[in-house]
Amino acid sequence: MSTIPDYSARAVVDLDAIRDNVRALRATARTAQVMAVVKADAYGHGLAPAARAALAGGATWLGTAHGTEALAVRAAVGPEPRVLTWLYAPGAPFAELVREDVDIAVAAPWALDEVADGARAAGRTARVHLKVDTGLGRNGITPEDLPAVLDRAAALQADGALAVIGLMSHLALADEPDDPSVKMQTHAFEDAIRTVEAAGMPLEVRHLANSAATLTNPATHYDLVRPGIAVYGLSPVPHLGAPGDYGLRPAMTLEARLATVKRVRAGQGVSYGHFYTTTQDTVLGVIPLGYGDGIPRHASGGSLGPGGPVLVGGGVDDVAAPGAGLGTARVLRVAGRVCMDQVMLDLGPYAPEQAGDVVTLFGASDGLARAGAPNAEDWAQAAGTISYEIVTRLGARVPRVYAGTAGRETA
Repeated sequence: MSTIPDYSARAVVDLDAIRDNVRALRATARTAQVMAVVKADAYGHGLAPAARAALAGGATWLGTAHGTEALAVRAAVGPEPRVLTWLYAPGAPFAELVREDVDIAVAAPWALDEVADGARAAGRTARVHLKVDTGLGRNGITPEDLPAVLDRAAALQADGALAVIGLMSHLALADEPDDPSVKMQTHAFEDAIRTVEAAGMPLEVRHLANSAATLTNPATHYDLVRPGIAVYGLSPVPHLGAPGDYGLRPAMTLEARLATVKRVRAGQGVSYGHFYTTTQDTVLGVIPLGYGDGIPRHASGGSLGPGGPVLVGGGVDDVAAPGAGLGTARVLRVAGRVCMDQVMLDLGPYAPEQAGDVVTLFGASDGLARAGAPNAEDWAQAAGTISYEIVTRLGARVPRVYAGTAGRETA
């Protein structure tokens, strides 16, 4: 069995996969540019390496939620790519953002003057994208407020404080491409485009599509698409297709070394609450990961639910076929309650595993149903959530180790 020197657990991030995923997204987007969204530490994959890998794949924009993320991206990638930030509260560091040539989305009337003040302090014109609420009911300028916002923006633009160069919105049900709301929001976005351009503000970029819309709805591509989870190789529409169906492969593999392997009798309760009880003399294994590391407690097993899947005894390519002999790779489910630091497995009565052997919680697979090995979507199904949360919530105690050449500083 292979081991991981110096690690009890780690997340291996394949930077070449991120690069190749962006290449696939570029091909899907055709004439539209690609903004790789790297918010939330690049969905848990590591902001700086992921941003550089996305650029290596042909992304020309990088997107962040918070301004601090945008500044970190600019420091990591230099002055060349465009960077956009879109979520902040009053008092955000607008002067620094403008000084670092970060585009700023304005999603509320109050923000225009704060951005303009920051631009004056920075001594340069702010590049602004107006974010309109076309039906999501979240952040964004309402259609009713848009005319007044445009009047104020025109005055600030005439003063040289800012330039409105983009218009953006976000879909509520992009992962259901045939839902009537998608067409309704697209029409509302078209109305907003006409309103902005009629106000004398020609737009450099119009952008609406997230990962799901990029992959399933070409009518939403416009000048720029904003994929997030697809950059990291996970399907935003798992009910429609696995990653491989869209030319993607998951970039993150979460693996750990068994901390304890021990024999127990039939009838042994396992973990808090004894929601799992052994049915025969067997071997238990302890994985040194838990909800303190981001493993969802809702992925507990036994009488609590199916339990998160774990690949034991080999790699993705070694998964046992039905009826295969002992010692081949196999997928087991979490036994009992997920703890803060530990997850338990019932390895079976003849398990050959020993302390230090590697198990894989999820990795570069099209999932259990397709490939027989778990990916983040399988954990999402076990926990009643989405794959976005599974990779993004992975905590700081789990070191990220980078594979591949794309996105490295020397690349």
